[in-house]
Amino acid sequence: MDQFHDIRPYNDDEVAEVLNNLVETPDFINTIIGFRFAQWPKFLRAPLAFCVKLALKRQIANISNVHAFQMRVASYMERMIKTTTTNVEYRGIEKLEKGVGYLFLSNHRDIAMDPAFVNYGLYLAGLDTVRIAIGDNLLRRPFVSDLMRLNKSFIVKRSANGIREMMAAFGQLSAYISDSLMKDQANIWIAQKEGRAKDGLDQTDPAIIKMFFMSQKKEKIPFSDAMANLKIVPVSIAYEYDPCAFDKARELHQKSTTGSYEKAEFEDIDSIKNGIVGQKGKVVVTFGDVIKEGFETPEEFVAEVDRQIITNYAIQSTNKAALALQQGLPSSDSAFSNYLERCPDNLKDTVLAMYANPLKQQQKYLNE
Repeated sequence: MDQFHDIRPYNDDEVAEVLNNLVETPDFINTIIGFRFAQWPKFLRAPLAFCVKLALKRQIANISNVHAFQMRVASYMERMIKTTTTNVEYRGIEKLEKGVGYLFLSNHRDIAMDPAFVNYGLYLAGLDTVRIAIGDNLLRRPFVSDLMRLNKSFIVKRSANGIREMMAAFGQLSAYISDSLMKDQANIWIAQKEGRAKDGLDQTDPAIIKMFFMSQKKEKIPFSDAMANLKIVPVSIAYEYDPCAFDKARELHQKSTTGSYEKAEFEDIDSIKNGIVGQKGKVVVTFGDVIKEGFETPEEFVAEVDRQIITNYAIQSTNKAALALQQGLPSSDSAFSNYLERCPDNLKDTVLAMYANPLKQQQKYLNE
């Protein structure tokens, strides 16, 4: 029996059927129309739906496995990079070896683009793409779950209720990650904590590390050895501009002023869309060093992950400009000043903090 059937990515022999079902899913077709043809009059929706289905059927005709699907994704990724970034740079990727399964533990800024940029770098370097951890909170629409699992995503059951159900979900997840890394020699991407670091402060949740340990703990493997077995590589992703910055600031501002924030039903889907199409400027992805033996507790391990992610973070001109403005100094980045002019006045301080915090966090580490 496949103990991971409900969380794992789709296998090659499942791809064709899933794709054919997607093309026949009205919610999927209507979402594409809303994304690509939002300005078109509504009376054209029916003929548009017919044309979109026809075009999709042509595109999927030769896709019969996960690799072929990801090659199609790579072509869209290349187009997105050309239209929404000024440059994408990869640092430290030359340290990675082919045929080795790494667990990339990453800071988290963008729902879809963080693992996408890591994946693209691995693809360019001739390395295997990652299996991507994605929370089930993002999968409220079934077609989104299908698309993600076609692209080697596996599901983190954040909606599990009760201690027993949560422990069962974490145990299954831990076993899946360990099997992927040590048996399949597959690469894994997972964020350092649940949700994006909307305030720009990158901090690892110790619960993530404890979850990694669960499956090996059952086998009486010491913590230090278990973590070394997983070949964990901290990853720092730095965007010059965050396409979702103003939306994040709105959420943070509302929480600070009212004490709560309620997401719209499909707000995460909008964030995914905005992250893909929004302007990002320069993007730098830095791969740290594999963390080896010598860390005896989750807290010690977290401290090392945080140290690497924060000190390896590629400081952008926007980070420097934001800190200067916070300190009452003039900004030397006119593009960032123009960008801030588009920001609502009540959110400017929050946006400045979001951009300044990675630099402040790094300075604190380096000074210590």
